[in-house]
This record gives sequence, structure tokens and C-alpha cells, in this order.
Amino acid sequence: MTRMRLMRSKGTRDALSLLGLARRAGKVAIGTAAVRQAIREGRAKLVIMAGDASTTQLDKVRSTIHNRTIPQVYLGDRNTLGAAIGSAPVAAVAVKDASLADRLLEELDRLSDGRVPSESEAQG
Repeated sequence: MTRMRLMRSKGTRDALSLLGLARRAGKVAIGTAAVRQAIREGRAKLVIMAGDASTTQLDKVRSTIHNRTIPQVYLGDRNTLGAAIGSAPVAAVAVKDASLADRLLEELDRLSDGRVPSESEAQG
């Protein structure tokens, strides 16, 4: 079973900084197509999705993750996620390094209340 959390905007600066570090280290897949490829190849250790991404794009990622144990989180919106990695707005990012993914999850766990969002919360 995959873990999915809805991240609130408060206190996410450290997590976004870690995501930027992962980008500078070349350890991220950016955008829906690259994220899906990383998932299929077994390289995605964490999938981060923007809260305002289109249902179509998120469904593509979710269907690729199906029956895989890859943690998933929602973090900010497309603009925030893109800014964190130094790119244009982006719907999804996959972290490909296990150590960085673990550090990000630890930071996100510290900031969240650990609850699983409802489908409506996850999409909007």
C-alpha cells in the first residue's frame, strides 16, 4: 500500500529546499512523463505531486504507481513545486535517490499530522 499525504503550505520551506538539493544533485525526474518513466524503471523512491495539478495528469501518475510501494505526497502547487527545482510550473516530481527521498519524507512527516487525505482534499 502506498502512503499519500496532503501537505499544508505552512512549514514546507525546508522540504522544498531539500527538493532543490535533489534537483541540483541530478536526482529528480521532472514532469508527468519523466516521473512515469522513473516509476516504470524502478528508479522513483518518492513521488511529489502538486495540489493544483490536473486530475488527468495525476491519474496518469497514480495509474503508473498502481501496485507499487512508492510513497506519494502532495506538496504546494505547480508554481511552488517548479520554483523549488528551478523550473517552470510542474505537476509531479520523482526523487530518484533513496537517501534524499528518506530525508524528504522525514521532513514532511515532521511537518504533517500523518493523516491520509480524502480524494477531494488530495485533488483540491
